[in-house]
Amino acid sequence: MHTGDDVNSLDTATRQFLAVRPQLFGIAYRMLGSAAEAEDVCQETWVRWQNADRSDIVEPAAFLTTIATRLAINTAQSARVRREAYVGPWLPEPVDTGPDPQVGAERAEAVELAVLLILEKLNPVERAAYVLREAFDYPYRQVADILETSEANTRQLVSRARKHLATERREQVDRGAHRRLLEVFLTAARTGDLAVLEDVLAADVVSYTDGNGMRGASRVPVVGVTRVSRYLAAFAPRFWPEADVRWVEANGRPAVLVQSGGNAVALLSVDVSAEGIDRIMWVMAPAKLAPFVAALNT
Repeated sequence: MHTGDDVNSLDTATRQFLAVRPQLFGIAYRMLGSAAEAEDVCQETWVRWQNADRSDIVEPAAFLTTIATRLAINTAQSARVRREAYVGPWLPEPVDTGPDPQVGAERAEAVELAVLLILEKLNPVERAAYVLREAFDYPYRQVADILETSEANTRQLVSRARKHLATERREQVDRGAHRRLLEVFLTAARTGDLAVLEDVLAADVVSYTDGNGMRGASRVPVVGVTRVSRYLAAFAPRFWPEADVRWVEANGRPAVLVQSGGNAVALLSVDVSAEGIDRIMWVMAPAKLAPFVAALNT
């Protein structure tokens, strides 16, 4: 038999929070594309949980998910303003999914960098609805409660998000084909082999470099097979001779951590469909590489 004190004890509260924390992080990360911001959401959720009157809360996990989702929506709204001041293309902060392939989710949905980049174009409420439904398999009724809207509207939000993704992204190849094409691309990029680059890139390929104003990082996306191939070939002699590469897993897909002089200088990730490589994503901003490097060194 539990007394109210048992329910309200900090030990109980801590256990309940820790049981659901991976999921809270997974939701916030997918909504924000930032591990650092997702950690902040988890921390603020914990503070609010400590201060709540927990004796009346029947389902702690549902309560905590609601707090975290609403905090993530608020953070996403303010992040839009911050990102307008970002220098050059903004890419999601990559996470090492080797230890946790699903990053706290029921399914590994909506965790690939390209998907997070596309979801960034949705409004935060649409994004929350999509993440809760597609990655975490929440029933529409519960998503509606969390978002304080109707079930019919929730279905529309998820449907709009799915359509948006379907129009922006082709069907992806399997993991083995993805790795093989990235290997061919990497060799061609390192040697500046235009013929091979033109062969593996999709006609409408886009190359994004997230350097937040770093010298040498392109401040605009490079678009189209001819431009991207030439850009990579011109870039090769300056970038690759001193570089070591290490295969890693980022956001559920094979990726390459590029190191120079013992320091990580870029994380290379690609999006691959039957047409070839559709998106090339170079994450070079040091703050976004730091957690990845820390994970590799542990």
